[in-house]
Amino acid sequence: MTHVDPIIDLHPWLAWPPGQALLEWEQQQLDRLVADMFGFHAVQLGLPELVGLRANRMPHRWLAVDPSYGAWQPPAAPPADVPLSLRCEFGALPFPSQSVDLVVLPHALELVADPHDTLREVERVLVPEGRVVIAGFNPASLWGLRHRLARLGQSPAPVLPQGEFLAYWRLRDWLRLLDLEVEAGCFGCYRPMVRSERTWQRLQWMEHAGDRWWPVLGAVYLVVAVKRTRGMRLVGKVRRTRVAPARQAAVVQREQTTGG
Repeated sequence: MTHVDPIIDLHPWLAWPPGQALLEWEQQQLDRLVADMFGFHAVQLGLPELVGLRANRMPHRWLAVDPSYGAWQPPAAPPADVPLSLRCEFGALPFPSQSVDLVVLPHALELVADPHDTLREVERVLVPEGRVVIAGFNPASLWGLRHRLARLGQSPAPVLPQGEFLAYWRLRDWLRLLDLEVEAGCFGCYRPMVRSERTWQRLQWMEHAGDRWWPVLGAVYLVVAVKRTRGMRLVGKVRRTRVAPARQAAVVQREQTTGG
């Protein structure tokens, strides 16, 4: 599914059946969403377990990882569908303003210290009409409930990232404040977090039922937003008032006579 080895030390939940199903679902959705996004420059921020830009055809693509990914090293000879790699702070991207056509953030906002600062930086580097694709964990889900109970000490140790889950509607509000207009969104992964592969397979029916009966309660969501540039726009034709030559000469003569 991916050409990059999973970082089991950083995300142990990715080795579980729910983690593998999550990666598979997100990979399918990203391949579908970014395939028809055009431009010249694209960058993925975080989660190198996913090759979020492999279906995209932009000539210049990068995978940016946080310096905390100390155990991960880029492949010596990456395949053609794996972008070039770099390390940087997501709140200070090494790209000029309005220079990137597409930014993919697979769970990056949950692992950074200031997610709003990261979003502002993404808005800065995006070109007008550029797009951002964001994947996040849904706090209003079975996985989100497990995560909250674990943080309160009322369930076994959490297996999901220790960051704060960003609600779907809250993310939409943040994007609106940055003039990033939401184009599309979807939810997935409705089964609870379990360790057993056998139990996970038995709960397969919940995926179809959840997608039909409670779609907004999926464990993960994807949001696509486009950067809108606001400015002055003239509506209609501007008409210029033209003074007849005879009338203009009469006005000048009257002004000379009155001394005005």
